[in-house]
Amino acid sequence: MLEEHPLAFHCGNAELLGILSQPGSVTKIGILIIVGGPQYRVGSHRQFTLLARALADAGYACLRFDQRGVGDSDGVHPGFDRIDDDIQAAIDAFFSALPALEQIVLWGLCDAASASLLYLQRRGDPRVAGMVLLNPWVRSEKTLARTRIRHYYAQRLLQREFWSKLFSGRLSLGSTLAGFWSTLRARLGVEEKESDSFQQHMREAWCKYRGETLLILSGQDFTAREFMIWWNTFRTEMPGRDRVTLIELPDANHTFSSQAHRQNVEQATIAWLDTRLGRS
Repeated sequence: MLEEHPLAFHCGNAELLGILSQPGSVTKIGILIIVGGPQYRVGSHRQFTLLARALADAGYACLRFDQRGVGDSDGVHPGFDRIDDDIQAAIDAFFSALPALEQIVLWGLCDAASASLLYLQRRGDPRVAGMVLLNPWVRSEKTLARTRIRHYYAQRLLQREFWSKLFSGRLSLGSTLAGFWSTLRARLGVEEKESDSFQQHMREAWCKYRGETLLILSGQDFTAREFMIWWNTFRTEMPGRDRVTLIELPDANHTFSSQAHRQNVEQATIAWLDTRLGRS
């Protein structure tokens, strides 16, 4: 039977609050839900609450928590790319609360998915056996420009409505070309200092990581499209690409807000845990 109770722990001088969802049986695998946004542990449309309970019902312990400066936790939020201490403190508290745990899976949506990779790149925590990454955030001026050219301007040229507005005078050709030219300049502009970017740190982490990864992408999400363009630049060179399970939900939005898509995510996570990591 599912049990839930609050779990308070410290990250430096700040007290953080989490909710621990436990199955009726002992489990050696725990799922840590890292919340992005920043938002608090319930999530959009109660997504993380419902996910944690579904995972616990399936036999997996789950901890969702408020980072520093968010929800019921003390302190000041440092930004998604600087929450390594929060993640490590939550993992430590998870293991202390459930001594039978042997492995942790990091589960994150959007910039929380990015934070998971950044944590591994900086800390290399051997307790992390897997990651579930949903619509990871890789936004930069160049990735946004690439995505707009491929998924916005290219599609508009194929739309009857676009040409109808253009020939009727309801759409200014000058402003349209100016917007396209601005985007193209960003696409062809000065290269970013990759070595200093959080995207490069994410790439390094993924190329070094030897654990299992479940990657879930929404079809109706600009962030997911942007991520795919970025990922395709190096995915074939990843040593552990055979350990990445990719699931695409064509009709889902960024937060999987419909009941059907939310349940798809829950079921995909549980099936992946059962088959790729197992319960023992």
